[in-house]
Amino acid sequence: MGSKMSDAAAPNPTSGRGLGDAFEKLCPKVFIVNMFGLEAEAWRSEMTRGVLDLTARRIRLPGLSPKYPYIFCTGDGTVCQIITAEGLINASLALSALLSSPLFDLRRTYFIIAGIAGVSPKMGSLGTVAFARYAVQVDLQYEFDSREVPADWVTGYVPLGTMHPSQYPTQFYGTEVFALNDELRKVAQGLAEKATLRESQTAAAYGALYAAEPNHAFHAATLPPSVIQGDVASSDVFFHGPHITRGVEGYCRLITHGQANYCMAAQEDNGTLAALMRAAQAGAVDFSRVVLLRSGSNFDQPPPGETTSIPDMPLHLAHGGIELALENARIAGHEVVKGILRDWDEIFLVGIPPKRYIGDDPKGIGGGGCIVSLGGDGKQ
Repeated sequence: MGSKMSDAAAPNPTSGRGLGDAFEKLCPKVFIVNMFGLEAEAWRSEMTRGVLDLTARRIRLPGLSPKYPYIFCTGDGTVCQIITAEGLINASLALSALLSSPLFDLRRTYFIIAGIAGVSPKMGSLGTVAFARYAVQVDLQYEFDSREVPADWVTGYVPLGTMHPSQYPTQFYGTEVFALNDELRKVAQGLAEKATLRESQTAAAYGALYAAEPNHAFHAATLPPSVIQGDVASSDVFFHGPHITRGVEGYCRLITHGQANYCMAAQEDNGTLAALMRAAQAGAVDFSRVVLLRSGSNFDQPPPGETTSIPDMPLHLAHGGIELALENARIAGHEVVKGILRDWDEIFLVGIPPKRYIGDDPKGIGGGGCIVSLGGDGKQ
């Protein structure tokens, strides 16, 4: 990056010429949200080949992770990128620093959260890209040693305030579920479906092992990468194995009243979305302009027939998945960025109105359910 990148710290807001001036704030049309260096570098390496150059401008922003202290932008500030650092806390703190910064006006900005994740073999293969309607924080539960739980429990996780994994929670922290704009999700997914995703012989060979599942439940794992709809489970615990993933599937369905379709296991998304939601409540952003995509870097459980769920470590670097996931997240996400920029005046400036409730539940998730219709008929 070196010589062509300008390093702009927060300027004197009284100068009348810097980014801090009220009339010269950056107003990005798109903000790419990555979680760690490799995810971000995938975007910048593409942009330097003349598509969109995210190396043109670098802005040091107080409050970001010490590991990733800069915002990267194109020369005109149309597209920017933040790297939050991994984990729910890092994500929420980094986004909060960005959203409270006087350097940006983000009220019309589209946020594209683009990262890698563990993928359910029931839903997709390594390198598959899923666009989410829901993000569910699955680690906000009681946890019991799975070796000591009753025989009829499929998991050692129990919803807060209950006595059984199948009971709807009665205690809530407010970040358990976020619902995104499904109308925007459909448009973004349609744009991404134009992309030609990369394939990998190594990843395909590993995915073929999942064909041994006798009920063909893992057929999706054996297919080439594709663009699909699928929801995200957020957890700072890197979970793996068939028993715990069945519990995750059940909790995602339970807390969304059967609506969420667990597909990808990630860490940061509910922290990122919580920061965006609170900024939206303050009028600083538009929560209907958030896109969440994740690409499968590893499976959330081993192939059928393996005698143990304990994989070779590091889990997410094996079987060719991480390189494929990094590239496909960028390829699919880049189609969304191009579509927003191309159709800004005709479609995206005004925005794509949601038809159903978005955000967290305004009454608390236990008040009326986390799914609220905006259609006037009271139905989901």
